[in-house]
Amino acid sequence: MSIYIFDGTMTGLLSCIFRAFQFKEFDVQVSTDANVQTGLFAEVIDVASNDEHAQRVWQGLKLKASDSAFKQFYYAFLSEQQQAFQHCFNFAIYVFQQQRDVSKNYGHADVLGMSQWAKQVGREKHRMEAFVRFKKCQDGLFISLVSPDFNVLPIIERHFKARYQDQRWLIYDEKRNFGIYYDLHKVHQVQMDAGAIDRQTASGHSQSFCIELDDEEVLYDQLWKDYFRSVNIEARRNMKLHVQYVPRRYWRYMNEKTL
Repeated sequence: MSIYIFDGTMTGLLSCIFRAFQFKEFDVQVSTDANVQTGLFAEVIDVASNDEHAQRVWQGLKLKASDSAFKQFYYAFLSEQQQAFQHCFNFAIYVFQQQRDVSKNYGHADVLGMSQWAKQVGREKHRMEAFVRFKKCQDGLFISLVSPDFNVLPIIERHFKARYQDQRWLIYDEKRNFGIYYDLHKVHQVQMDAGAIDRQTASGHSQSFCIELDDEEVLYDQLWKDYFRSVNIEARRNMKLHVQYVPRRYWRYMNEKTL
């Protein structure tokens, strides 16, 4: 058995798939952990990211897999989980070794496993699109800090670009130290010093930034809280059901949940 170590990028994973076929090594474990535990006869191989190899595999998957399976492959990769990486690798090997389209054969463990991870990432995507809240800065930039379980920023940018076309905004992923910034024309990936931004208040509920907020931001914040309270029917409050649809870990993004 061989263990392929890659850098955690999509290019790296696709390069692992290319190498597997290049050397006819299909009993392979893929990992981003250089210190992964190995068996007695396991061979550890560092696989360098190769853009040309990755592109060949990427185009091949487009031809061999259905559109939905191709999307699931990408979503599962964005989970950043070792198990999902393994499912994606095994899925690609399985698809390339078959003459017909088997990308929807959910009886295969890796097809099913990949789709399950993709479903979790898709669920996180929809929740981010629903629960992200912005604060307005004095320079007109709208900013929000998030910390999603999975790397969903690349797949939520289309939603926010379509919804907020007339304002500049920045959504920054604290966990992964990068963000997506819309400049009224295009969406760019940016990196910045997260230490310059307060992640939360001591209460652990609200976002608070070390930048100059717009003077009316506090007013708009209070107006939203007043509206939320006015439409809420206290007698019909069902916290168990509420938490089911709005998990507590998302409350930090929501103005109405701040004290």
